[in-house]
Amino acid sequence: MQKIWTNFKGDRTIWVMVGFLYIISILAVYSSTGSLAYRLQAGNAEYYLIKHAIIIGFGLALMYLAHKVRYPYYSRISQLALFIAIPLLLFTLFRGTNIHEAYRWITLPVIQITFQSSDFAKFALVMYLARILTRKQDYIKDFRAAVLPAVIPVLLVCALILPANFSTAAILFTTCIVLMFIARVRVRYIMSLIGIGVVGAALFIAIMMALPEKGRTLTWQNRVNTFINQEQGDTYQADQAKIAIASGGIIGKLPGNSTQRNYLPQAYSDFIYAIIIEEYGLIGGFMVLLFYLVILYRGIKIAHKSPGTFGALLAAGLSFGLVFQAMVNMAVAVNLLPITGQPLPLVSMGGTSLWFTSLSLGIILSVSRASANEETGNQEHPEMPHEAVQEQLSQ
Repeated sequence: MQKIWTNFKGDRTIWVMVGFLYIISILAVYSSTGSLAYRLQAGNAEYYLIKHAIIIGFGLALMYLAHKVRYPYYSRISQLALFIAIPLLLFTLFRGTNIHEAYRWITLPVIQITFQSSDFAKFALVMYLARILTRKQDYIKDFRAAVLPAVIPVLLVCALILPANFSTAAILFTTCIVLMFIARVRVRYIMSLIGIGVVGAALFIAIMMALPEKGRTLTWQNRVNTFINQEQGDTYQADQAKIAIASGGIIGKLPGNSTQRNYLPQAYSDFIYAIIIEEYGLIGGFMVLLFYLVILYRGIKIAHKSPGTFGALLAAGLSFGLVFQAMVNMAVAVNLLPITGQPLPLVSMGGTSLWFTSLSLGIILSVSRASANEETGNQEHPEMPHEAVQEQLSQ
């Protein structure tokens, strides 16, 4: 066992936190898919358990492989990833698969697997932005030379995600803003970018509302109106989530004893946190929150110790984006935000989100490996020094 554990390099705390979240995910998904199994699989609940366990196993493999790659290589990979992501978003926008009244998915031919292109785009953009901001550090205060090349891909990708998935575009845009702040971009440029983003989103919504086919704007409007005027709108999902949380109490009903899983839509995805609190109580809900906060803390610490600027921005951007999405999901479950449709990273059922989250954590651990090797002087798997990283990025 000790020999196996030694193969998992990097920050051990993150490995442990991810392991706990994987275990919670398997238990929560198995419990919350009971009604889904009766509707679609003739009561065979083990079908979703096995399927989700395989998805998690593949996610763990991706995380392990990603943490074995030296992090400077992700600079070049980010260029290819963004080059692929933009056409995928365009294809999804015009020819995507409609699921739950939203064109967010691509159905892969032959194998018939649905793939959410925005998850890949988020992953690609954060890596690419870290690369651009690293290359421009010597003149980061110059708008035309440094800031503009970073702003253009952010606006482009977020604009392509926005029509089908407002919340994902908003989370990604916020993550990019935080990454620019960490990279020492002037505050006035950041504020200008925020202004452009807000005005652009408002114009898009206004234009869509004026068209006969209003797209997703009516859904967004209804969700916000329902959240603000809860006595007048359709609050079924929020009410069922409240019942689940209230009935959980301090210690919960124990695993597998949820009743609201039979009434709460998307209990295995968007509202899985409510089911966790119902079965594990406020203690279980707090522990899940704590796991994410620990991942964010360790990600910031890894960024601080990173031997290069690219590694620091990579670790900071990926960890913040992951945890910010988790906070949004949990805030929706406890009725602090309108319904967004965001899954709980590493916990909700679904392959695309879990796999790219696992890849992100693997890259953070790759940065952590480099930091540990530099501190200990380990030459068994030498990492590129800061100068070599900068030279590779400038090519």
